This record gives sequence, structure tokens and C-alpha cells, in this order.
Amino acid sequence: MAPGLPTAMDRPHFIGIGGAGMSGIAKILAQRGAKVAGSDSRESATAEALRTLGATVHVGHDAAHLATDATCVVVSSAIRADNPELARATELGIPVVHRSDALASLMEGLRPIAVAGTHGKTTTTSMLAVTLSTLGLDPSYAIGGDLDAPGSNALHGDGDIFVAEADESDRSFHKYAPEVAIVLNVELDHHANYASMDEIYESFETFAGKIVPGGTLVIAADQSGAAELTKRVREQGELKVVTYGESEGADLRIHKVTARGLTSEVTVVLNGKFLTFTVSVPGRHYAHNAVAALAAGIALGIPAHNLASALGSYTGVKRRLQLKGEASGVQVIDSYAHHPTEMSADLEAMRSSAGDSRLLVLFQPHLFSRTQELGKEMGQALALADASVVLDIYPAREDPIPGITSALIIEAAVAAGADVRAVHDKSEAAAVVAGMTRPGDLVLTMGAGDVTDIGPQILAELSK
Repeated sequence: MAPGLPTAMDRPHFIGIGGAGMSGIAKILAQRGAKVAGSDSRESATAEALRTLGATVHVGHDAAHLATDATCVVVSSAIRADNPELARATELGIPVVHRSDALASLMEGLRPIAVAGTHGKTTTTSMLAVTLSTLGLDPSYAIGGDLDAPGSNALHGDGDIFVAEADESDRSFHKYAPEVAIVLNVELDHHANYASMDEIYESFETFAGKIVPGGTLVIAADQSGAAELTKRVREQGELKVVTYGESEGADLRIHKVTARGLTSEVTVVLNGKFLTFTVSVPGRHYAHNAVAALAAGIALGIPAHNLASALGSYTGVKRRLQLKGEASGVQVIDSYAHHPTEMSADLEAMRSSAGDSRLLVLFQPHLFSRTQELGKEMGQALALADASVVLDIYPAREDPIPGITSALIIEAAVAAGADVRAVHDKSEAAAVVAGMTRPGDLVLTMGAGDVTDIGPQILAELSK
């Protein structure tokens, strides 16, 4: 058995194995020698990628899919109690392990970097994984999105560093004990699990308290919630805190971000000296993510100039301003943004890249609870585009909330001066958007649901 494989996880069964977080853990376990099995609601390229590693992946959820010799069943917070495989595991007395506990066990004996914060986790984790790999450090990593191919969201490396995306949405990031923790921002989100900012702060304070003695908290200096968390953490103990951002008092200060088409040139001030490097994704938001990654690498003892050079090898992650293609002079780009802050950041980045061209958006709201709390702000963000089309809410794990529809977003967008229209039949969206375009336009498909599938359909319409 490969080193680092927990014995209780040598024959794991994953319910929802195709999900971003779950598939990554399954991949690492398979690479460490575990006999991995699992199920997912539908066939996918990720499932096929796991099969190539020797995993057994069933399509659909059925009690019969669970092998009686499974040593544990791994679940995420999205798996409901009435799932037939979960019920079968209870009958058989097979231990049920939360995804976060499984990930925590994979980090044992290594030097973990855990990346948390409402926006930018996947990008920052990806930047670190690529940068450390480029430097020959062969890290293990688990990311919430694919780098360049299905199944590329995780890897078991032979190095001693483990980079992980740490999910604050359900407090599961409390399970980790990182040497370096990154907090990108602290905002009220995940309304099903947090009722107030006080609960958010308490949760992040607990996360910071899990950092191992002698470890480092890397945290944003410019974001108000992160600044408040920094104050609270510093009042409580001797934890080393490194701040980054454009604020004058930041330990790693961003001096300048210069847009260069779909890339950015970033200059930081470190110990009184200027350091410039290139980030192959546009916008200030992603520049800040890169500087957070830089600070984390420095905290591990890696020379800053080496890190800065290697950061240029990062070329993006799927669904984070990913260019899907071009047809009839129109570029179609995909964005995972679903929170107003993320939406504004990506729209501002694309506005900068568009220059004199128009920016058109196809937006799909994600979750009824998020729309109920932040629908007005989502609409205001859409005012940054030249024109927008809004789809119905993607429910994911939620049941509908009476009176909560995408009309809340559209009304707010109109009030903010946006040119916006609704499309309730998703099958019509590609034709509608394609019909709005003219050569030179940028089209952004935006949201955390299945709106990503419509990008290729728009390109097909444009090619007709």
C-alpha cells in the first residue's frame, strides 16, 4: 500500500464521486493505492477519468452499488439522508466519513496550505499547485475545479507540500491543521449555514486557530471583513499574520496591476524592493489571488523571485474566465462567478479586456437562498455589462422558496440602468444571445450551475 494511505480508507465508496471536491479526494486515494468505488447522478468526463485510474464508478444512486466490503462511505454536505447508498451503509454498519475528514487524513504528515474565503479559492489553490509544480516541488493538491483536463483537479505528489481548497460553506474547513492558511475575504454568504457576520467571524477565527504552532495566516488587507478578522486574530494570540493587498500597511503590498489583454502585469513591494511578474488571467481580482499565492509560498520558505517567475506558468482553471472559443468575430468566455462580489470582479476584468467592444452576459442565478439574500446586488453587478440575459434560478441542492425568482435580479438590474431581459426556457438561450451579438463582442456565460454548457451552443449558433 502506498505511503500515506489511511487503512480505514483502502476500499472507500464515494456518494457523488463526480463532484469537484469528492472526485479530487477519490483520485488521490486511487493514486495512493486504494480500491476506489463510487456513484454519481450522471455520466461525466470526470467519472471516466477516475475509471482510467482503476476506480469503479456507477451512474445513478442504488443501494446495490455499495460493496459489502467497503471500509468507509465518503459523503459531502450535499448528500441527503435518504440517499439509498447512505441508508445501506447504515444498515451494514459501514463508517460514514465526511469529505473534509477524508481530505484531512490525506494531509497528515505533510505541510498543508489551506485556502479559504468566499471568492477566489479555486484560482488561488490552482495558482499554488501550478507554481510549486513548476518549481519541481511535486506537491499534492486538491482543487475545486479542473486545471486543463477532466480529472486534473487533484494529484498525489511525492513532495511534502499539500495544497487544498478549504470550504467554509459548511464549516468543514475546521477539520484541517495547516502550516499556512490563506483567507482571501470574509463575507456573508452560504446563508443556509450562517445567519450573521458574527457567525462568519467565529467560524474563520476557529479556522485560524487550527494553524499549527509556528505557522502563518496569509490574509487580505483591503477587504473589510478580512481586516476585521485580522484584528480579532491578533488580539487573541501570537499567530504570525502576513497581510497582502493595495493598502499602504500591507506586509506584501501590490504597487501596480497593468492590464495586458487577457493577462496582467503585477508589481509588488516586498521588504522595500519591487518585484514584477505576469499573471495569465485578467483583472485585479486575479492579481490579488496571485499575490496571496506568492505570500503563502514565501511563508513556506521558498524564495520570492522563484515563486514570481513560476507564477507566470499558470494559465487558468476551467470556468474561471475560461475562453471557450470564437466564432463570427465574437469571443465566448465562461465564468463561475455567482456571488455579487465575484460577478463584479469578473465583469470589471472583462470590461478592461473588451476595450471599445461590447460585453454581453448570460447569467444563471445559483440557489434560491442566495438569490433571496443577494438578488439586488446581483442585478446591480449586471449593470457593468452592455446587455444581459438572465435565466431561471439553478436550484442545485435546494427546494424552491415561494416568491423567490430571477425576477428579483432583473428588477434590480433595470433599476441600476442595465439592459437586461429574461429567458425562462434554457434551450432558447443560445439563440437569443447569439442574435444579440455583433463582431468584436465578448460574451460571458456566468454562474455556478449548468450555464457553462450553453457557451458551446452559442458558438454553434454564431457559426451558422
